[in-house]
Amino acid sequence: MTPPHRSAPGGSRTAPPAASREGSDARTLLEALAIPAMVAIGGLIAVQSTVNGRLAHELGTGMRAGVLAALVSFGSGLVLLATVNLSVPRLRRRVRTLYAAVRVGRLRPWHVLGGTAGAMLVASQGLTVPTIGVALFTVAVVAGQTSSGLAVDHAGLGPSGPRAISTGRMLGAGVTLAAVAIGVSGRLGGAHALTAGALALAALPLVAGSFASWQQAVNGQVSTVGGPLAAALNNFAVGTTTLLVVLAVSFLAPGSLTGAPTQWWLYTGGTLGCVFIASAAVLVRVHGVLVLGLCTVAGQVVTSVLLDALTGTERLAPLTVVGAAVALLGVTLGAWASRGRNPRPGPAH
Repeated sequence: MTPPHRSAPGGSRTAPPAASREGSDARTLLEALAIPAMVAIGGLIAVQSTVNGRLAHELGTGMRAGVLAALVSFGSGLVLLATVNLSVPRLRRRVRTLYAAVRVGRLRPWHVLGGTAGAMLVASQGLTVPTIGVALFTVAVVAGQTSSGLAVDHAGLGPSGPRAISTGRMLGAGVTLAAVAIGVSGRLGGAHALTAGALALAALPLVAGSFASWQQAVNGQVSTVGGPLAAALNNFAVGTTTLLVVLAVSFLAPGSLTGAPTQWWLYTGGTLGCVFIASAAVLVRVHGVLVLGLCTVAGQVVTSVLLDALTGTERLAPLTVVGAAVALLGVTLGAWASRGRNPRPGPAH
């Protein structure tokens, strides 16, 4: 039995054990490294939005082309994840553990339905990006994701537990929203401004973004039971099933399919999604849903700036660069306000 710590002469307590200090240092390092990692996976969303939007444009027109592009993305991700999980005995056991946890009540049935929100987000990429562009798509997703992230954290739906809505976290969310608005303000006026119909179309990613925070929270819960790869497999299986139903319905709406494009990179959306979902399921445990959302927003904005600069498809406006810088400030504020905070304590028993 380990002896209790004794007080030094004069009443001062001895220093904490080295193991405790090392654990605290490791936690601090993990929190620091998690921020750039979350920003990086946010960049994958911007790339995936571009890929899936272009794929939908090449596949045809109307709702069915957008949904089919999403199904290709989710379906390819599902095949990749199923191959990995079923090929490794340890991963197969984790998948069985995951669904056993649902049967015994350790996980609620709605915990494993995060893929429905993912399907909604990816489908909205194909349905809206060809018309409104990646920039306005990002604005709408950010508006939904950031506002709902505070509520999801406060309710304690994620694996990190309930987190109070502090002034700093609200400020970080507000600054990030303002940053994205600054970055795309050029699309909202002038000779090349979007039409009222195109702006109304932005409601789809707005709703999808609001469910994205819930998706990250429940996938994080699933990951604590089965691991990130099992969580990602479940997410893609549910999302693919959802999109198959929506695709069948889409044939009742106007539209046409013109054939499969030959560019290989148009089929990488599923792989990008696998990396994002698995990584987010792990990283959401560190800082919570809101900071994960803020970091992914920063990644989207910065990556959009880099893509525009490298491809030259659009003129790199000064306000876009300013918006990216302000987005990083918002992430910093939100992460700083969340540092070292324990989950909001529940009622005493």
